[in-house]
Amino acid sequence: MNYFTLFAGIIALIAVIGHFAMGKKMYLTPVLKSDIDEVPKKVVESLFHYMSAFMIITTFFLIWSSFGMCRLFEHTNEVALFIGIIYGGFAITQFIIALISSIKMGPLKMFQWIFWMAISVLSILGGVLTS
Repeated sequence: MNYFTLFAGIIALIAVIGHFAMGKKMYLTPVLKSDIDEVPKKVVESLFHYMSAFMIITTFFLIWSSFGMCRLFEHTNEVALFIGIIYGGFAITQFIIALISSIKMGPLKMFQWIFWMAISVLSILGGVLTS
């Protein structure tokens, strides 16, 4: 049992629930209802669902592999490490955007980076400590 990967998966599951429950309502729907051109609307909708697919797949993998049940990959620790690096990239990118934005207290209002960083650190620890 890899507890680091399991906890990363649990946090990722919470993020998935938030993504669909709050993200769609607070971010996607207002963009789709806005007066901008249809092409940017569909691009944003596609990006939302790309992220949805990525989050669901990686959450499933992290939880499944934490129990040693994933036979899809020979070295699941390396996949967990790779997932951690990607989520780390998400965290750093969003934190920088929030920090340099004109949004007052941007890093707190654009809080998703905290989830991404937690998933990143735990996935990397799970990948490194089981290699």
